[in-house]
Amino acid sequence: MSRTWGPVLAATVLALTVLQLLVGTYAGLEQFDGKGFGYRLVGYPALMLVVPVIWWWIHRGRDVPVPWGAFALVMAPFLVDVSGNTLNLYDTFDPWDNINHFANWWLLLWGLGLLIAPAFTGSRWTLALAIVGLGAALAIGWEIGEWYTFIRRGTELEGAYEDTLSDELLGTLGAACAALLVARLHVKKVAAAHSVV
Repeated sequence: MSRTWGPVLAATVLALTVLQLLVGTYAGLEQFDGKGFGYRLVGYPALMLVVPVIWWWIHRGRDVPVPWGAFALVMAPFLVDVSGNTLNLYDTFDPWDNINHFANWWLLLWGLGLLIAPAFTGSRWTLALAIVGLGAALAIGWEIGEWYTFIRRGTELEGAYEDTLSDELLGTLGAACAALLVARLHVKKVAAAHSVV
């Protein structure tokens, strides 16, 4: 991704997410009721920025190209989730939650995979398994967050067990797709680097 458009893309994803979070928190629209937008207004921007901050901390003082494309991929699931609420898809299009968990974990782990692949020294299958494992752990962590925000208070108790299990499964499957993609790209990149040498 170019040095010009990369930062613009990442900043746009962040800005669109925060704007919708503000609307969801303060506009009083029905589709945002009981969806924890007060928590999301604080949590989502922090989660969107944690990976770029960690990357910056690790690479500070080095002349390394900033992986804006990977950052945008990591941020994109938050925009997709908030946009689904803004468009009221969670309440009007039943498959949306499942599509969301699969696609968002694919995007998230694609971005994270692109960030960890350059430092990975194992085989492509070990890289793929590491990405899937990270995706599964993040899916479990996300479901714990949903439990804390919604289920423990009884606002979304009906079907919560089945929803939690399917969300974890779909998140892990999305991570597996991202893992295969990143592993394939990583092998091609390593092969290209060796052919130059």
